[in-house]
Amino acid sequence: MRIEIRQIRSQDKDQWLPLWRAYQAFYEADLSADEDRLWRALNAPQKDGPYGLVAAGGDGELLGIAHYLFHITTWSSAPRCYLNDLFTLPQARGQGVGRKLVEAVYAKSDEHGAGQVWWLTQEFNREARLLYDRIAKVTPFIKYAR
Repeated sequence: MRIEIRQIRSQDKDQWLPLWRAYQAFYEADLSADEDRLWRALNAPQKDGPYGLVAAGGDGELLGIAHYLFHITTWSSAPRCYLNDLFTLPQARGQGVGRKLVEAVYAKSDEHGAGQVWWLTQEFNREARLLYDRIAKVTPFIKYAR
């Protein structure tokens, strides 16, 4: 399968939106009230983001999305890159789409001079964790939120 990873474009909205909503459904979240703001931000990112990448098949169909941003940290003079969202269509899984999206974020991070790329996933996301365990290191951190 031919897969092209590229920056998100304004004409991608009709294909991006179902992917974004499927991602939300997977995590049992409803961010629909903020979709327009996010879409505008992805298409006109500020210096630190958010940025959007898409994985397009040979026919131009979007197979996956990745959203990432850069942030400062007190632990390093180099910024860090947070891979905020990663989603691929179920039928595209196991075909290298997720890996190519993460590797593209790694490349963007290197271009930006970021010292680390990091992301979160839920423990039950076993299929994605099989990929993540091959391309990154799991950390011992536990997330708390308010």
